[in-house]
Amino acid sequence: MGYKIGDTATVSKTITDDDIRTFADLIGDHNSVHLNDEFASQTRFGRRIAHGMLSASLISTCIGTQLPGNGAIYLSQTFKFVAPVYPGDTVTARVTITKIREDKPIVTLETVCFNQNEELVVKGEAVVLVEE
Repeated sequence: MGYKIGDTATVSKTITDDDIRTFADLIGDHNSVHLNDEFASQTRFGRRIAHGMLSASLISTCIGTQLPGNGAIYLSQTFKFVAPVYPGDTVTARVTITKIREDKPIVTLETVCFNQNEELVVKGEAVVLVEE
């Protein structure tokens, strides 16, 4: 496979208001906490937050384009949403190989996302089939 335990890759993106609105339209999640300033100001967050899956989708980008890369197929993914992401935050997804099966082309990766302040916002684990 050419990979080893500990291999790591990252992808970063600044989450814009347009990204949040486009994502809401794409998936149909128009929850006011994501789209309405007045509503969101009354929540525990005090302002609008990005969809958790918008940040988590950067993990998929990292897996599909960086590590393992082209041809990688998700088998499973867990997520824990640890902290909110706000419009204007820069999110970095990092994937790290933690296990490589010897009997099949399958790798397990630690998956995390951090904001620009190095605060953990998403954590989880992915299992991926590697088609080479």
